Amino acid sequence: MTRQVLAIDFGGTKVALGAAPVGATEIRPGALVRLDTRGDEGALQVLERAVAAARRLVAEPAAVGVATFGVVRDGVIRLAPNVPGWDGLPLPRLLADAFGGVPLAIDNDVNAGAAAELRWGALRGADTALYVNIGTGLAAALVAGGRVLPGANGAAGEIGYLRDRAGAPGFADDRAPLEEAVSGGALARRGSALLGRPVTAEELFAMYPDPPVAALLDDALELLARTVANLSVVLDPQHVVLAGGLMGAAGHILPRVAAELAGAVPFPPRLAAARFVDDAPLLGALSAALALAGG
Repeated sequence: MTRQVLAIDFGGTKVALGAAPVGATEIRPGALVRLDTRGDEGALQVLERAVAAARRLVAEPAAVGVATFGVVRDGVIRLAPNVPGWDGLPLPRLLADAFGGVPLAIDNDVNAGAAAELRWGALRGADTALYVNIGTGLAAALVAGGRVLPGANGAAGEIGYLRDRAGAPGFADDRAPLEEAVSGGALARRGSALLGRPVTAEELFAMYPDPPVAALLDDALELLARTVANLSVVLDPQHVVLAGGLMGAAGHILPRVAAELAGAVPFPPRLAAARFVDDAPLLGALSAALALAGG
């Protein structure tokens, strides 16, 4: 029987699970399960359901790779305030207990997405790169020596906490100022307030010709582009890859970022959209599991 590895991606509203044979070179998991999380569920309930589904998918995995929102520090999840019970959850120990000593790798979801792009996607062969995920939230992954850099505390690339202006509240105030200005969630909130009705970020981009909407989006895109350029000055990457749910509006986003890179960065990197729009963290977790299993 072919040995299989297992991948789990814990998201804010869903859990995705996939499997692939050891040594696989495919860029999609051979099996895929999605579990929606419910608002009345606690973190342990979500974890229990995910483990049960994982065991049904692969009874005896050769290795397990896991992607999660937040970061893993000192054996617990940090920087995950939006899902009750997840911040402070000892996820590594709980998963190690659940899978009984099977080799296990756990990483932040954005880092996992970057790892998928490094192995199979737009960053393949890159030595130094910047991966920016623009979705409901905002975060980045830093690549050097062909590897994703975790940072001293596992929090490298948490750019949502950058201050977007002088005097802005920051992490100590339980705020993530840049994420609150630029992310898909931020655009939806700002757009809904502007229009007096609920709208999504995607709907806002579809309304771009409307002057007030265009002004809101231009302000956010200018801030995003400036941030990517500033990060590129610091890191001096060969490549910048933009990923996440908002890349459905790549036609608006990529030109603005490209222009800022050309004007602000001494040695402008190559800019591209990520290869993987869906399931990038799951594919990154799969990559980690394959590496553990020798594949």
